Amino acid sequence: MINYKDTIVGKSAKNEVLSGLVVAVALVPEAIAFSFIAQVSPIVGLYAAFILGLVTALFGGKPGMISGATGAVAIVLVGLSIASKNILIAQGLSGDELSSGIISYITYTAILAGIIQISIGALKLGKFIRLVPQPALHGFVNGLAVVIALSQFKFLENATYSMYVVIVLTMSIMFLLPKRTKAVPAGLVAIIGFTAIVYVFEFDMTLVGDMANLSQFAGTLPVFEIPFVIFSYKAFILVLPYAIVVALVGIIESLLTLSVLDEISNTRGSGNQECLAQGVGNITCGLFGAMPGCAMIGQSIINYTSGGIGRLSSIVASVGLILLVVTLTDILSIIPIAILVGIMWMVSIGTFEWSSFSRITKMPRSDAFVLVAVTLITIFFDLAIAVISGVIISALVFAWNHAKVTSRTHREYAKNGEIKIYEFDGPLFFGSVTSFLSEFDIKHDPKSVVLDFKNARVMDISGVEAIDAITKKYLEAKKTIKIRHLSNECKEMMQNAKQFCTFEEDDPKYKVIYDY
Repeated sequence: MINYKDTIVGKSAKNEVLSGLVVAVALVPEAIAFSFIAQVSPIVGLYAAFILGLVTALFGGKPGMISGATGAVAIVLVGLSIASKNILIAQGLSGDELSSGIISYITYTAILAGIIQISIGALKLGKFIRLVPQPALHGFVNGLAVVIALSQFKFLENATYSMYVVIVLTMSIMFLLPKRTKAVPAGLVAIIGFTAIVYVFEFDMTLVGDMANLSQFAGTLPVFEIPFVIFSYKAFILVLPYAIVVALVGIIESLLTLSVLDEISNTRGSGNQECLAQGVGNITCGLFGAMPGCAMIGQSIINYTSGGIGRLSSIVASVGLILLVVTLTDILSIIPIAILVGIMWMVSIGTFEWSSFSRITKMPRSDAFVLVAVTLITIFFDLAIAVISGVIISALVFAWNHAKVTSRTHREYAKNGEIKIYEFDGPLFFGSVTSFLSEFDIKHDPKSVVLDFKNARVMDISGVEAIDAITKKYLEAKKTIKIRHLSNECKEMMQNAKQFCTFEEDDPKYKVIYDY
């Protein structure tokens, strides 16, 4: 386990700094690419990686976790960019004014999303990440690994032979060097070594500088600026749905990333604290001209596998990024994209839960279905949709598997004649009402019947109404009924059956869910 001191600087300050530098370099092309997806200037994504990364590094729920502009959030912003662009064009804006207006809508979205995320953290709703079942988590990880790998192919358009050679050599270093030594991160060795070789020998390949003119941002730091549409009611109505989706997607991806890192580090982070930090970070992004974002599983895993398990590594990553952007753009621009592709492909391989292949044949079919479904939905649709689908499928399977109430019956004899006693087992709720009602044989039962719920539990109003319904049927058949071992709240909710409930010393204390 990692002690508190380790959460600040990890086990080695040197490893923390070196790992953070590797992540800083790896963040640049990702931030630029995600800015292009959202149809904004690259600086908007780069500022997000710096601001959000720094805030969550200092106050986040998981030391060493990396946050910034992400593809999941950028995809949500595409629709907003298009809608806001149409509005601004109708107002007569064009050129730099048009670009600035679109950014204003996006930064407004970041502020609203941040407020929503802070509310989620303040209400301590982050704990609901525990409702995500393990098969869904593995499916998310597998799907995300595939998405990370596939997202690199866009950098290989018009790739030269030398680019593929650099990718293979980078992956080889990433695989072999950690087996010999962990004194320096393998990613940093690959970046420095191959950048120098490509520069000296002038190999023909795509460089970071080819993706965007980074020199125009030299010496430029984020500036405080309130979005000019923030007081517009029409802008609020337009932005709010996107802000809600951004907030939820960001929380889901961040908390799932936190869960993955918990498994890697054998420690437990704070989901609620991460929600608060993400919210504060996104509000800050919105006030300094940056797009919203969330945790980045790929870069977080790069950080952890390179030795960056404390807050210092993620602080160095965010600060290192902005220093690269404002001071060393010329050096940053000559880094071959092939090196970063090789690093991300190794991250993809390391992210994939390979053991799920052996487990899938041994786990229940329902769990296997959830794993495969979440993986495919993550790849072809969206992370948030995939996770929500996995939770819903798992919940339905759980409800189906438990949607059965069984009973044991025996007969007793009293002065007034024979008595049949039903003793129930299992939860009585909306899913098990049908099986509960099928347990009775009203026509052939004796004049006196006892329903004993000592080993059962009435979960919701559907269960209460089922007891009322069966009581009414016995009364219509001119038979007497007695009901034992229901909680006081359950008895209070009864209509037909309330008067037939007994009061035992060992009556249960549970409550009934009646508003669903």
